[in-house]
Amino acid sequence: MTQDSNTGDQPPPEPPKRGSMRFQDSNTRPRQPSVAEQRARQQALAQEERDQELARQADAKAATRRKILIGSGVTVGLVGLVATFYTVARPTGNVTAVCTDGSGVIQNDDYCDESYVTSHHGYSSGGFWFIPINGGGYQSYRYNYGGTGTIGQHVSGGSYDPPSSRTNVTTKSGKSVQRGGFGISGKSGSTGGSGKSGGS
Repeated sequence: MTQDSNTGDQPPPEPPKRGSMRFQDSNTRPRQPSVAEQRARQQALAQEERDQELARQADAKAATRRKILIGSGVTVGLVGLVATFYTVARPTGNVTAVCTDGSGVIQNDDYCDESYVTSHHGYSSGGFWFIPINGGGYQSYRYNYGGTGTIGQHVSGGSYDPPSSRTNVTTKSGKSVQRGGFGISGKSGSTGGSGKSGGS
């Protein structure tokens, strides 16, 4: 009796199946990148660095432009402010003042001068200067602005209303009554109004 060669304790091995996959385990070494892949990666890194540098340069230029624009704006603003100040501060004109008594007759400029009046026990009030006269009472004096004439004559023209604070006011003798300009004025006691007066 002939014995079958396939008989025995172990079954025959199965043939491998088609389309099967093999998986890498943790001991599998990764494949090294090719030369082309390495070159492409280096080019990509170099391009990224160039892009970052261009972005930094663009930011720096923008910051510089902003500073220049801000500086220009401040400069223009300061120039405008200074120009406005000097425009306001510049005197607008010159007027000659003459000292007159209560009747409008031109008198010595000293009678409208604060130091002279106070040294003669006089005083000022409401744009008038008051100087004591013999026999009691006071004689009043005030400035006429722009009027003409000589001492002892009745003033011709002009006005008793004081000019703008930006106007230079001087007497015929050259005494400064008011220095025109922004926030600058002299003591002239020439604000208009009425005061008490005595006899001539």
